[in-house]
Amino acid sequence: MSLTPLRSLAGRVVPALLLAQAVLLPLQPASAAAHVAQPCRSSAGCGSVLVAPVSQAAPDDGDCTSPEPVVCLIRRETPQQREVARDQRMRYHQLLEDMEREECAMRAEGRSEEDIARTLVRMRNDAKDIVRAGMTPEQVAELEARNEKKYGNPLGPTADQLYLKYGSWEQVAEAATRSSAAVDHELGLEFRHCSCEVLLAA
Repeated sequence: MSLTPLRSLAGRVVPALLLAQAVLLPLQPASAAAHVAQPCRSSAGCGSVLVAPVSQAAPDDGDCTSPEPVVCLIRRETPQQREVARDQRMRYHQLLEDMEREECAMRAEGRSEEDIARTLVRMRNDAKDIVRAGMTPEQVAELEARNEKKYGNPLGPTADQLYLKYGSWEQVAEAATRSSAAVDHELGLEFRHCSCEVLLAA
């Protein structure tokens, strides 16, 4: 296959993979698809923060040294495609921020760690409209098949499966709102956790 078709394919797959990361821990109501992610609130210093311009380097079709597959795909993109990928990554950060806001509200209500963790995992798994944005039916089917094989659930791991992996509900909640620093860095972004005071005042 020539490089041009490969780049065309990557142009469809990279945004899908960026958003599909939400399924690997998955979450949030479908209404989040309507959110437009905003750069960091300057007064808060948290959320989706622009820390560097998108790389203007030509697509790199050589060997990739990153252990993160999505990073390798981003490096094969054109600068214009990386801009699109960054916008979609910021939508994912908005999802994480909304999840953290819900977590803060639940803690203020005195809810248990288990209730909080289960809610965050459910939110992530319910975010299929965000996760599948820009994906072809074939990519959706592939993603669901992979999740079904690995977790027995097309949307991703359940809260109980994550509890078995991490050993505590606190760690499940933390994992549910985690962002890949390597992918963020490649797109000139950082996701900075907000305090509950900031989140609940928004």
